[in-house]
Amino acid sequence: MHDIPPLRLGLNIDHVATIRNARGGNSPDPVRAALMAIEAGVDGITAHLREDRRHIRDDDMARLSLEIAKPLNFEMAATEEMKAIALRVKPHAVCLVPEKREERTTEGGLDIVGQHNVLAPYIAELSQAGVRVSLFIEADVAPIEMAKKLGAPVIELHTGSYCEALAHGDRIKADRELARLDTGAALAGRLGLEVHAGHGLDFYSAEQLAKLPEIRELNIGHFIIGEAIFVGLPIAISQMREAMKRGRALARPRS
Repeated sequence: MHDIPPLRLGLNIDHVATIRNARGGNSPDPVRAALMAIEAGVDGITAHLREDRRHIRDDDMARLSLEIAKPLNFEMAATEEMKAIALRVKPHAVCLVPEKREERTTEGGLDIVGQHNVLAPYIAELSQAGVRVSLFIEADVAPIEMAKKLGAPVIELHTGSYCEALAHGDRIKADRELARLDTGAALAGRLGLEVHAGHGLDFYSAEQLAKLPEIRELNIGHFIIGEAIFVGLPIAISQMREAMKRGRALARPRS
Protein backbone atom coordinates (compact mmCIF):
# COMPACT_ATOMS: atom_id res chain seq x y z
CA MET A 1 0.00 0.00 0.00
CA HIS A 2 2.96 2.34 0.66
CA ASP A 3 3.65 2.46 -3.11
CA ILE A 4 0.25 4.00 -3.85
CA PRO A 5 0.37 7.82 -3.86
CA PRO A 6 -2.29 9.67 -1.85
CA LEU A 7 -5.45 10.74 -3.64
CA ARG A 8 -6.38 14.43 -3.71
CA LEU A 9 -9.88 15.90 -3.95
CA GLY A 10 -10.45 19.02 -6.02
CA LEU A 11 -13.83 20.74 -5.66
CA ASN A 12 -15.36 22.40 -8.70
CA ILE A 13 -17.37 25.41 -7.52
CA ASP A 14 -19.00 26.30 -10.86
CA HIS A 15 -22.52 25.49 -9.74
CA VAL A 16 -22.42 27.72 -6.69
CA ALA A 17 -22.04 30.46 -9.31
CA THR A 18 -24.87 28.92 -11.37
CA ILE A 19 -27.25 29.39 -8.44
CA ARG A 20 -26.03 32.95 -7.91
CA ASN A 21 -26.45 33.85 -11.56
CA ALA A 22 -29.99 32.47 -11.69
CA ARG A 23 -31.11 35.61 -9.83
CA GLY A 24 -28.17 37.92 -10.35
CA GLY A 25 -26.44 39.67 -7.49
CA ASN A 26 -23.63 38.24 -5.39
CA SER A 27 -25.20 35.42 -3.39
CA PRO A 28 -24.28 32.62 -2.97
CA ASP A 29 -20.64 33.59 -3.32
CA PRO A 30 -18.46 30.88 -4.97
CA VAL A 31 -15.35 32.26 -3.27
CA ARG A 32 -16.99 31.81 0.13
CA ALA A 33 -17.80 28.23 -0.90
CA ALA A 34 -14.17 27.69 -1.91
CA LEU A 35 -12.89 28.96 1.43
CA MET A 36 -15.37 26.78 3.33
CA ALA A 37 -14.40 23.75 1.23
CA ILE A 38 -10.70 24.29 1.96
CA GLU A 39 -11.48 24.50 5.66
CA ALA A 40 -13.40 21.21 5.28
CA GLY A 41 -10.35 19.51 3.76
CA VAL A 42 -10.35 19.73 -0.04
CA ASP A 43 -6.92 19.86 -1.66
CA GLY A 44 -7.72 22.39 -4.37
CA ILE A 45 -10.41 24.40 -6.11
CA THR A 46 -11.47 24.07 -9.74
CA ALA A 47 -13.43 26.73 -11.62
CA HIS A 48 -14.38 26.80 -15.32
CA LEU A 49 -14.51 30.27 -16.83
CA ARG A 50 -16.64 29.59 -19.88
CA GLU A 51 -16.66 31.88 -22.90
CA ASP A 52 -20.34 32.75 -22.27
CA ARG A 53 -19.71 33.35 -18.52
CA ARG A 54 -22.76 31.26 -17.66
CA HIS A 55 -21.51 30.57 -14.12
CA ILE A 56 -18.00 31.61 -13.06
CA ARG A 57 -17.17 35.23 -13.91
CA ASP A 58 -13.87 37.02 -14.46
CA ASP A 59 -13.97 38.66 -11.04
CA ASP A 60 -14.51 35.24 -9.42
CA MET A 61 -11.24 34.01 -10.94
CA ALA A 62 -9.39 37.12 -9.82
CA ARG A 63 -10.73 36.81 -6.27
CA LEU A 64 -10.01 33.08 -6.10
CA SER A 65 -6.39 33.63 -7.12
CA LEU A 66 -6.00 36.22 -4.35
CA GLU A 67 -8.03 34.69 -1.53
CA ILE A 68 -7.57 30.92 -1.49
CA ALA A 69 -4.53 29.25 0.02
CA LYS A 70 -4.84 25.98 -1.92
CA PRO A 71 -4.08 25.33 -5.62
CA LEU A 72 -6.48 26.92 -8.13
CA ASN A 73 -7.22 24.83 -11.21
CA PHE A 74 -8.53 27.09 -14.01
CA GLU A 75 -10.65 25.07 -16.47
CA MET A 76 -10.85 26.79 -19.83
CA ALA A 77 -11.14 26.45 -23.58
CA ALA A 78 -7.92 26.81 -25.56
CA THR A 79 -8.70 30.32 -26.85
CA GLU A 80 -6.55 33.44 -27.00
CA GLU A 81 -8.93 35.26 -24.63
CA MET A 82 -8.67 32.54 -21.99
CA LYS A 83 -4.90 32.30 -22.36
CA ALA A 84 -4.58 36.03 -21.71
CA ILE A 85 -6.71 35.71 -18.56
CA ALA A 86 -4.70 32.70 -17.36
CA LEU A 87 -1.42 34.55 -17.89
CA ARG A 88 -2.81 37.47 -15.87
CA VAL A 89 -4.38 35.39 -13.05
CA LYS A 90 -1.46 32.92 -12.89
CA PRO A 91 -3.36 29.98 -11.34
CA HIS A 92 -1.51 26.91 -10.09
CA ALA A 93 -2.83 24.98 -13.09
CA VAL A 94 -5.02 25.25 -16.14
CA CYS A 95 -7.03 22.35 -17.49
CA LEU A 96 -7.78 22.71 -21.20
CA VAL A 97 -11.26 21.42 -22.00
CA PRO A 98 -13.48 21.33 -25.09
CA GLU A 99 -16.28 23.86 -25.05
CA LYS A 100 -19.41 24.37 -27.15
CA ARG A 101 -21.83 27.14 -26.26
CA GLU A 102 -24.94 24.97 -26.72
CA GLU A 103 -23.82 22.18 -24.38
CA ARG A 104 -25.11 22.00 -20.81
CA THR A 105 -21.80 20.65 -19.54
CA THR A 106 -18.48 19.53 -21.03
CA GLU A 107 -19.15 16.64 -23.39
CA GLY A 108 -16.20 14.32 -23.94
CA GLY A 109 -12.48 14.88 -24.00
CA LEU A 110 -10.49 17.48 -25.91
CA ASP A 111 -9.40 16.42 -29.42
CA ILE A 112 -5.71 16.94 -28.82
CA VAL A 113 -4.73 14.63 -31.70
CA GLY A 114 -6.62 16.71 -34.27
CA GLN A 115 -5.58 20.03 -32.70
CA HIS A 116 -1.97 19.26 -31.77
CA ASN A 117 -0.46 21.91 -34.09
CA VAL A 118 -2.53 24.63 -32.42
CA LEU A 119 -2.12 23.27 -28.91
CA ALA A 120 1.68 22.80 -28.94
CA PRO A 121 2.62 26.52 -28.83
CA TYR A 122 -0.37 27.28 -26.56
CA ILE A 123 0.77 24.73 -23.96
CA ALA A 124 4.37 25.87 -24.29
CA GLU A 125 3.49 29.52 -23.58
CA LEU A 126 1.49 28.65 -20.45
CA SER A 127 4.20 26.30 -19.24
CA GLN A 128 6.91 28.92 -19.74
CA ALA A 129 4.83 31.30 -17.59
CA GLY A 130 4.96 28.76 -14.75
CA VAL A 131 1.38 27.49 -15.15
CA ARG A 132 0.95 23.72 -14.93
CA VAL A 133 -1.05 22.48 -17.94
CA SER A 134 -3.53 19.61 -17.74
CA LEU A 135 -5.41 18.18 -20.73
CA PHE A 136 -8.95 16.85 -20.31
CA ILE A 137 -8.99 13.80 -22.59
CA GLU A 138 -10.53 10.42 -23.24
CA ALA A 139 -8.77 7.38 -21.77
CA ASP A 140 -7.56 6.17 -25.16
CA VAL A 141 -4.07 5.44 -26.46
CA ALA A 142 -3.83 8.17 -29.12
CA PRO A 143 -4.71 11.20 -26.93
CA ILE A 144 -2.66 9.90 -23.99
CA GLU A 145 0.43 9.47 -26.18
CA MET A 146 -0.20 12.88 -27.78
CA ALA A 147 -0.42 14.51 -24.34
CA LYS A 148 3.08 13.21 -23.65
CA LYS A 149 4.36 14.56 -26.98
CA LEU A 150 2.79 17.96 -26.34
CA GLY A 151 4.71 18.26 -23.08
CA ALA A 152 1.70 18.57 -20.77
CA PRO A 153 2.67 17.15 -17.37
CA VAL A 154 -0.90 16.25 -16.38
CA ILE A 155 -3.95 14.65 -17.99
CA GLU A 156 -7.47 14.50 -16.62
CA LEU A 157 -9.38 11.46 -17.80
CA HIS A 158 -12.99 12.09 -18.79
CA THR A 159 -15.16 9.84 -16.61
CA GLY A 160 -18.51 10.95 -18.04
CA SER A 161 -19.21 7.84 -20.13
CA TYR A 162 -18.56 5.60 -17.13
CA CYS A 163 -20.80 7.65 -14.84
CA GLU A 164 -23.55 7.85 -17.47
CA ALA A 165 -23.55 4.06 -17.89
CA LEU A 166 -23.86 3.66 -14.11
CA ALA A 167 -26.71 6.19 -14.00
CA HIS A 168 -28.59 4.24 -16.68
CA GLY A 169 -28.01 0.91 -14.94
CA ASP A 170 -25.97 -0.41 -17.87
CA ARG A 171 -23.54 -2.57 -15.93
CA ILE A 172 -21.91 -4.08 -19.03
CA LYS A 173 -21.07 -0.67 -20.48
CA ALA A 174 -20.01 0.64 -17.06
CA ASP A 175 -17.58 -2.25 -16.61
CA ARG A 176 -16.21 -1.67 -20.12
CA GLU A 177 -15.74 2.06 -19.48
CA LEU A 178 -14.06 1.44 -16.12
CA ALA A 179 -11.68 -1.03 -17.80
CA ARG A 180 -10.88 1.63 -20.43
CA LEU A 181 -10.11 4.15 -17.68
CA ASP A 182 -7.95 1.56 -15.91
CA THR A 183 -5.96 0.79 -19.07
CA GLY A 184 -5.59 4.48 -19.90
CA ALA A 185 -4.41 5.36 -16.40
CA ALA A 186 -1.83 2.56 -16.52
CA LEU A 187 -0.49 3.76 -19.89
CA ALA A 188 -0.30 7.37 -18.70
CA GLY A 189 1.55 6.25 -15.59
CA ARG A 190 4.10 4.37 -17.69
CA LEU A 191 4.63 7.51 -19.79
CA GLY A 192 5.32 9.56 -16.67
CA LEU A 193 2.14 11.65 -16.83
CA GLU A 194 0.30 12.67 -13.67
CA VAL A 195 -3.24 11.32 -13.90
CA HIS A 196 -6.37 13.10 -12.68
CA ALA A 197 -9.99 12.14 -13.39
CA GLY A 198 -13.36 13.80 -13.32
CA HIS A 199 -16.84 14.45 -14.73
CA GLY A 200 -20.09 13.15 -13.31
CA LEU A 201 -18.53 11.44 -10.29
CA ASP A 202 -20.60 10.58 -7.20
CA PHE A 203 -19.80 8.59 -4.05
CA TYR A 204 -19.90 5.20 -5.77
CA SER A 205 -18.00 6.10 -8.94
CA ALA A 206 -15.38 8.07 -7.01
CA GLU A 207 -14.81 5.04 -4.80
CA GLN A 208 -14.27 2.85 -7.87
CA LEU A 209 -11.88 5.33 -9.51
CA ALA A 210 -9.90 5.60 -6.27
CA LYS A 211 -8.87 1.96 -6.77
CA LEU A 212 -6.79 2.88 -9.85
CA PRO A 213 -3.28 3.37 -8.46
CA GLU A 214 -2.08 5.97 -10.99
CA ILE A 215 -4.89 8.43 -10.30
CA ARG A 216 -3.64 11.25 -8.09
CA GLU A 217 -6.64 13.58 -8.05
CA LEU A 218 -10.40 13.51 -8.55
CA ASN A 219 -12.14 16.74 -9.54
CA ILE A 220 -15.79 16.73 -8.52
CA GLY A 221 -18.32 19.55 -8.57
CA HIS A 222 -21.98 19.14 -9.40
CA PHE A 223 -22.61 16.12 -7.16
CA ILE A 224 -20.93 17.59 -4.07
CA ILE A 225 -22.66 20.95 -4.49
CA GLY A 226 -25.97 19.11 -4.93
CA GLU A 227 -25.40 17.02 -1.79
CA ALA A 228 -24.46 20.17 0.11
CA ILE A 229 -28.02 21.46 -0.33
CA PHE A 230 -29.19 18.60 1.90
CA VAL A 231 -26.32 17.99 4.33
CA GLY A 232 -24.10 21.07 4.10
CA LEU A 233 -20.81 21.47 2.25
CA PRO A 234 -18.42 20.21 4.98
CA ILE A 235 -20.40 16.98 5.45
CA ALA A 236 -20.72 16.39 1.70
CA ILE A 237 -16.95 16.81 1.36
CA SER A 238 -16.31 14.52 4.33
CA GLN A 239 -18.56 11.83 2.87
CA MET A 240 -16.77 12.07 -0.49
CA ARG A 241 -13.43 11.79 1.28
CA GLU A 242 -14.65 8.63 3.03
CA ALA A 243 -15.75 7.10 -0.30
CA MET A 244 -12.35 7.88 -1.83
CA LYS A 245 -10.59 6.46 1.23
CA ARG A 246 -12.52 3.19 0.96
CA GLY A 247 -11.54 2.84 -2.68
CA ARG A 248 -7.92 3.82 -2.13
CA ALA A 249 -7.56 1.17 0.55
CA LEU A 250 -8.19 -1.41 -2.19
CA ALA A 251 -5.71 0.05 -4.70
CA ARG A 252 -2.69 -2.11 -5.49
CA PRO A 253 0.53 -1.31 -7.34
CA ARG A 254 0.78 -2.59 -10.91
CA SER A 255 2.78 -5.80 -11.15
